[in-house]
Amino acid sequence: MVVGVSAMSGLDAFEQLESCVRSYIRSWPTVFERAQAAKLWDEDGREYLDFFSGAGGLNYGHNHESMIDALVDYLRSQGVLHSLDMATTAKREFLERFDKVILRPRGMSYRVQFPGPTGTNAVEASLKLARKVTGRQDIVSFTNAFHGMTLGSLALSGNVVKRESAGVPLEHHATAPFDGELGPSVDTIAVLDDMLTGGEISAAAVIVETIQGEGGLHAAGFDWLRRLSECCRRHEVLLMVDDIQAGCGRSGSFFSFEPAGIEPDIVCLSKSISGSGLPMALTLIRPELDIWGPGEHNGTFRGNNAAFVTATEALDFWQDDRLAREVQRKSDIVRTELEAIASEHESTRATVRGRGLLIGLHSPLDGLASQVCRAAFERGLLLETSGGAASDVIKLMPPLTIDDEDLERGLAILRESVAAVAP
Repeated sequence: MVVGVSAMSGLDAFEQLESCVRSYIRSWPTVFERAQAAKLWDEDGREYLDFFSGAGGLNYGHNHESMIDALVDYLRSQGVLHSLDMATTAKREFLERFDKVILRPRGMSYRVQFPGPTGTNAVEASLKLARKVTGRQDIVSFTNAFHGMTLGSLALSGNVVKRESAGVPLEHHATAPFDGELGPSVDTIAVLDDMLTGGEISAAAVIVETIQGEGGLHAAGFDWLRRLSECCRRHEVLLMVDDIQAGCGRSGSFFSFEPAGIEPDIVCLSKSISGSGLPMALTLIRPELDIWGPGEHNGTFRGNNAAFVTATEALDFWQDDRLAREVQRKSDIVRTELEAIASEHESTRATVRGRGLLIGLHSPLDGLASQVCRAAFERGLLLETSGGAASDVIKLMPPLTIDDEDLERGLAILRESVAAVAP
């Protein structure tokens, strides 16, 4: 016990001791104490429905029973927790399960790299490998993209505020227009083709989110993605898909690009790959591109065995197509409700964006999305905004496993919240 230091209550400790960089706590000013499935409770016992899902890190909800049981059993058996890239039983079981349940049924033969614990680690490893394989330096990303907060990933992101936080020039990148960015009459793949043909950039790879999670829920069309893949092959440029937020079933299929019928050269996964919220990331690499030398890209915390255990358990959801069908069914419910809300409140000029359970309402009215999210919090629903600096999208990311009663209750709260702030 430290003499003379009294315990702080409420939010005092965070306000006095934590960095000003904290953000979600400002939107949701309460202290959460426990969580289960699609719900959280604060220390005063108030219940909140969670349509945030850890920014996509909790696709199967909070504290899923089978994952927690597997993890507790592993901990009680004195299983290895920290192992860098040494061989462990937990890692072997994950690799074999991932190959059997995810890769082989899809005809995929990716090598699995464990690049570090977070999404930006997966992206940074991909950028380095693409440059090593091709001998070229530039990476092409798209308008409104978000790929992470470390310098290489940040160079590819479109959010001006986040880019300026780097404090140094962000180089060796080029920005192409996303699907539909220049209006229906402009073929943005043709624009990209001209960029790659003109010789002004030395492109090693193109990186794309099929659904721009942080950039406003713009969803690329499947034909656009197929043409993007063809364009990359034509120019001998690697295609990388950042599936960190849209993957692991968030769009319906395990990989968000599956419905387009493409197979990227490199795929980045994180967020819900562990299934439980534990940090874990994967970089999936076509075998012929796996030219790393031993230890050429490493990290102390790339062997998070606790995450391997829960990730292996989470793959049970993908032994068949039941969860994918459920995500589509629930997505249809959400889309219908969002369209009805938009129709009832024409003054908001709202439209529906996204795919699967990465979906939301866009309104061009300044500040409306943030006001709705604040009103929803007051009513017991956690929502965040999307759309970069504009924050003009109300973003819905309920757990994929949410039951219909909680889904409909959350949508009812959203309806009330829009009605409370709509002009």
